[in-house]
Amino acid sequence: MENYDFDKIVDRRGSGDNKHGQLKKIFGRDDLLPMWVADMDFETPGFITEAMRKRMEHSLFGYTMLPDDYLPAIQDWIATHHGWKVEKEWISYIPGIVKGIGMVVNVFVKPDEKVIIQPPVYHPFRLTPQRNGREVVFNPLMENSDGSYSMDFENLEHIASDPKCRLLILSNPHNPAGIVWPEETLKTLAEICSRHHLLVISDEIHCDMALFGHKHIPFASVSPEAAECSITFQAPSKTFNIAGIVSSFCVIPNVDIRNKFFKWLDANEFNAPDIFSPIATIAAYRQGEPWRKELIKYLEKNVLLTEDFCRKNMPAIKPLRPQASFLIWLDCRGLKLPHEELIDLFVNKAHLALNDGEMFGKEGAGFMRLNIGTPTSVVEKALKQLRNALI
Repeated sequence: MENYDFDKIVDRRGSGDNKHGQLKKIFGRDDLLPMWVADMDFETPGFITEAMRKRMEHSLFGYTMLPDDYLPAIQDWIATHHGWKVEKEWISYIPGIVKGIGMVVNVFVKPDEKVIIQPPVYHPFRLTPQRNGREVVFNPLMENSDGSYSMDFENLEHIASDPKCRLLILSNPHNPAGIVWPEETLKTLAEICSRHHLLVISDEIHCDMALFGHKHIPFASVSPEAAECSITFQAPSKTFNIAGIVSSFCVIPNVDIRNKFFKWLDANEFNAPDIFSPIATIAAYRQGEPWRKELIKYLEKNVLLTEDFCRKNMPAIKPLRPQASFLIWLDCRGLKLPHEELIDLFVNKAHLALNDGEMFGKEGAGFMRLNIGTPTSVVEKALKQLRNALI
């Protein structure tokens, strides 16, 4: 088995990356250690780079068809990793998951209708519908005594009784809390949404990054009701660090939902990827399992390091262990700092750029989201800078 060097420091400055290039604009200074944007600092694996390089040797980049193995590669990966048998006709390329949310909103939600989200949650779930002129309704997650979260089904029943509510956007696994939702939770959610005629978008972009023995469960796979009321979004982009190569796709088992959405995608040619996206996807799904396994071990090591360091040096900061992804939800409420002072601590004193918890909803007040998809030495450096800022 090839050994991948996740300890290698890759200098991304000058490459046009958001993580460095947007520091001044977002945080007001550019001398920060960036631990915010949700891509990793590991080199894209060589088997993907090589597949694209091989195609580039044929130096004519005209209109191309989908490769024959594109859909089978997706089918086989989902079946092997998630136990879900997906038919070819259920799958379509989409030009990004956030873009896909906007597309679903415009196709299925009328201007006077509403979208339900479950904060604290990935902020485009709120911003995308709102910027498309739709009202967003909140079904906040309930925080448990151990810091984990559960869905508030009683509140959802109340909200969903409004006939103007047409769509629920599910984060599965959850971003920023890293939750791998249990099967029973997903079944209950499906039953409620089906009964209230709610369409569900299940954003499963972190599905291949389950940690510490957890297993991702596709929402549409848990029951006939879930399959009939859902659109699933997946991509190899997070797992294989190719977010800049837009490689998202959707899976829709329900024929009526599928026909309506796929016809709209086709009419606007949104189902037509660029020349390299299918090549990268096939390489990832056909050759990527050894990489994925080593990546998971490395991320788990970084999670444990973060937990141990906080426990020994910064007990007022409590990391919620992610069950999936390379993002850690840091509970900083023990510092008892007002919002602006918390941001000042991280940015101006610790010289760190993290995502502010309040961007995920008011339920994220007092939290910060830390990206540990980076060499362990960088995680250690960030944690030490934060500790020193607290002294």
